[in-house]
Amino acid sequence: MAGRFDPNPFDEEEVNPFSKPANSRLSPLPPEPAGFGGYNHGATVDIPIDSSTQDLKKKERELQAKEAELRRREQSAVIDTLHSFSAGIQLEEKNWPPFFPIIHHDISNEIPIHLQRIQYVAFSTFLGLTLCLLWNIVAVTTAWIKNEGVKIWFLAIIYFISGVPGGYFLWYRPLYRAFRTDSALKFGWFFFFYLIHIGFCIIAAVAPPIFFKGKSLTYVSKYLPLYAESHCL
Repeated sequence: MAGRFDPNPFDEEEVNPFSKPANSRLSPLPPEPAGFGGYNHGATVDIPIDSSTQDLKKKERELQAKEAELRRREQSAVIDTLHSFSAGIQLEEKNWPPFFPIIHHDISNEIPIHLQRIQYVAFSTFLGLTLCLLWNIVAVTTAWIKNEGVKIWFLAIIYFISGVPGGYFLWYRPLYRAFRTDSALKFGWFFFFYLIHIGFCIIAAVAPPIFFKGKSLTYVSKYLPLYAESHCL
């Protein structure tokens, strides 16, 4: 019979969790540095910047400067264009002849369709005058080789360098702009100088000795009457 004060085998042993264990089988963990995950976010890390990074920054600054300059030029061009339109100045791009543009010429897009045929005839007249005066230089050069004198060659050169630009600026371009803008002033300018052009054709065809001594209009005096009859408006 068990004694009265025998211990109960089912009783739990009272253990003080705050008491220091006599023998601990596990060694305490080493202290970890402060911070999340053991990393100190407050510490600075020195990363060396090599020369390639500096070159990239330099090129970036140069590209930004060029972009700013291009933007400034575009704005200036737009402002100049607006000022030109407000002042009534039309900017014309040189597009003829195609291989070496020296004038602006676009009959199909700028001249009304019912006036395009007349403008093409006027343009062929101007080209015919140019070819006629150019061939006159060739003919007079041949006559000069045959001992006709150098004076006629100089006169043929003067006819060409004054007749071609004069014909374009004095009557062809005024007619072109008159058809495009329907300007009465430009029509009057065209008729006045085109009559002078016809008068020159008549004098060159007759070649009176009063004005033309020699053979400075060798080719023109032979073939210009047919040219004037078929091309004059």
